[in-house]
Amino acid sequence: MSEGEGEEQVPMTAGERLRAAREAADMTIEDVATTTRIPTRHLTSLETGDYSKLPAPTYSVGFARSYAAAVGIDRNEIGEQVRAELGGTRLAPHQVEAFEPIDPARTMPRWLIFAVIGGIILVVLLASWLHNRSLNAPDNLAAAEAQPTDAATAAAPVAAAPQPARPVAITAIGDAWVQIKDGPTMLKEGVMKAGERFEIPPTATAPTLTTGKAEALTISVGNATAPQVGPSATKVRDVSLMPADLLRGPAKPVAAATPPPAPVAAPKPVVHIAPKPAAKKPAAAPVPSPAPVVTTNTAVPAPPPKQ
Repeated sequence: MSEGEGEEQVPMTAGERLRAAREAADMTIEDVATTTRIPTRHLTSLETGDYSKLPAPTYSVGFARSYAAAVGIDRNEIGEQVRAELGGTRLAPHQVEAFEPIDPARTMPRWLIFAVIGGIILVVLLASWLHNRSLNAPDNLAAAEAQPTDAATAAAPVAAAPQPARPVAITAIGDAWVQIKDGPTMLKEGVMKAGERFEIPPTATAPTLTTGKAEALTISVGNATAPQVGPSATKVRDVSLMPADLLRGPAKPVAAATPPPAPVAAPKPVVHIAPKPAAKKPAAAPVPSPAPVVTTNTAVPAPPPKQ
C-alpha cells in the first residue's frame, strides 16, 4: 500500500475550484474581471477564500456565481458552497463597502469611458497650447486695441517708453560742504568727508545740489561718471541731480554780448552864406533955406500957468 492511499483526500474549497477552472480555461484574473465586471481584488479574495475582504454575503455569493459562469462550471453548486463557507466566517461588523454592480447593462460602456478620458486629455492639451501661444506670440489683440480710432487721437504723438531708473550717487574725494534737497525737503546738509558716499533716494522728484567745492565731489549715474558740476573753487547753487541733466554736464556760461559801437554822427554840411551887399544910403534931401523972420510989434501972449 502506498503512502498516499492511506491519507484522506481534502475537498477543494470554492475558491480553489474557481481558480482551477480558470486556469483550465486558460484565462487570467483580468479576463474574468472583464467578462463579469467584478473588480480583480474581489475575484482574488474569492480564490483565496478571504471572505473578510468581500462585501455582504449576498453579494459575495453573486460574485461567485458570475465567476463560475465565466469559467464554465456549475454556478448554483459554487454559490451553495460559498454560502456554506460563509456560514462559518464572521465578517468584521465595521466593514461597509459599496456594492459594485455586476450587471453590464447598469454599468457605463467602455467606449464612453474612453471617450470621456480622451475629451479631458484633448481639453488639457488645447489649454496648454493656448497658454504657450499667449506667452510666446505677440499680443496682436492688445496692439490692435491700442491703435487710436479717432483722427485727433491718431495725430497725437506716441509717448516714449519710460527709461529704467539709474541710481545717482555722490562720493567725496575730499572734504566738501554740501546741501542736497528735493524741493523743500532737505536730504543732506553738512561736510562730506573724503570717501563718504551718499545715494539720492529713487523717490526724489527734483533733487538739487549746492556746494562750494565741486572739484571734491564725484557723481555717478548708474555705471557712468557725470562731468564736474561746476568750476573749481567756485560755489555752485541748485545744480540738478537728475540723471539726464548730470550726464549733459553744466551749462557753459554765455559770454556777455559786446554792444555795437555807437554810430558816428555825420558832420553837418557847412553852409557858406554870402554877405549881403551894403544898402545904399539915400541921398540927403536938400535942406530948405529958412524962411525970413518978419519982426512985428504984435505982443506975444503969455503961456497959461501950469496946473
